[in-house]
Amino acid sequence: MAETQVMDAGEVRRALTRIAHEIVEKNKGTERVVLVGILRRGEPLAARLAEIISRIGEGDVLFGAVDIALYRDDYSVRHAAARTTRVPFDITGKTVVLVDDVLFTGRSVRAGIAALMDLGRPASVQLAVVVDRGHRELPIRADFVGKNLPTSRSERVNVHLSELDGGEDGVFIEKPEAAL
Repeated sequence: MAETQVMDAGEVRRALTRIAHEIVEKNKGTERVVLVGILRRGEPLAARLAEIISRIGEGDVLFGAVDIALYRDDYSVRHAAARTTRVPFDITGKTVVLVDDVLFTGRSVRAGIAALMDLGRPASVQLAVVVDRGHRELPIRADFVGKNLPTSRSERVNVHLSELDGGEDGVFIEKPEAAL
């Protein structure tokens, strides 16, 4: 498969900064806001957003990570290995911003919401993603999007993060060889 870069490290950083500002603006501050990343890539993204929000002077925002493996509707097919959910705070009555790298069919987000509901009853759930690539199978929409990226179903969108992949951040589209 051939991979084409569509966002470099600077573009990813600017997208996250914009999303952080939009979270603050939409919620009129961050007093009741918490961030929860969908494992695996949503976790470092939530941490980065919390750091950016703190840096822009809105105070510290709690963040954690939720494992959706057991909540996926394709669990038996994927044989997902359960990881550890780390949400060391009560989400009840809070605005939870669920954070993920790519929004595609909406199934991971649905699983993330189900996992959140097992942790408490948030006042509301908002969704922040680096990339929205379309092709929804469920009625799910992101509140905060770094980049809308039209793709074909046969393509893959890969978000590289320095925390997990080494090297620099970036977003890449992987096209199948037959499509070249």
